[in-house]
Amino acid sequence: MTKSSFFPLVIGLCGMLIMEGMVRREIPMILVRWMVGLVFLLEGVLKFIRPEMLGAGRFAEIGLPFPHYLAPMVGGLEIIGGAAILLNLYAGDAALALLIVIISALITTKLPILLGKPLGPFPLEQLKEYGWLSFFHQARTDLCMFFGLLAVLIECGLKLGRKRQWYQTGPS
Repeated sequence: MTKSSFFPLVIGLCGMLIMEGMVRREIPMILVRWMVGLVFLLEGVLKFIRPEMLGAGRFAEIGLPFPHYLAPMVGGLEIIGGAAILLNLYAGDAALALLIVIISALITTKLPILLGKPLGPFPLEQLKEYGWLSFFHQARTDLCMFFGLLAVLIECGLKLGRKRQWYQTGPS
């Protein structure tokens, strides 16, 4: 092998290793997007398939206003937002919208468990125990979705009306 054919080979191998490292660094965020996107997409669909258990009936049970209008609106937002995160199309914007949904869910259904008493119009779920441990046990999925959405928002940024920040990856 001559010197002139050796250098392009080394440069090509280095390029492949760099590309492999870049792909390997992106895999964790892809997995987070898939986890969060699938959960919201499927939960949105379930609000339409099982409205009494997970849609308007559930919204009425926890004391939300206008449950027959609010539940389909939230379900549609979850479907569109989940799909956007899965496809990485306006994922940061979808994450922001879904963060509002998950924070609302935490306040209306999980905060009373932490406090051990109803919170305004939001009833207290019947459990054996209340407080920090019960709150974290009951809110584990919601908290995972919250932090997953936060990661997507930080990684992808907002595309509607804003430019990417220096800490966000990808082209502007």
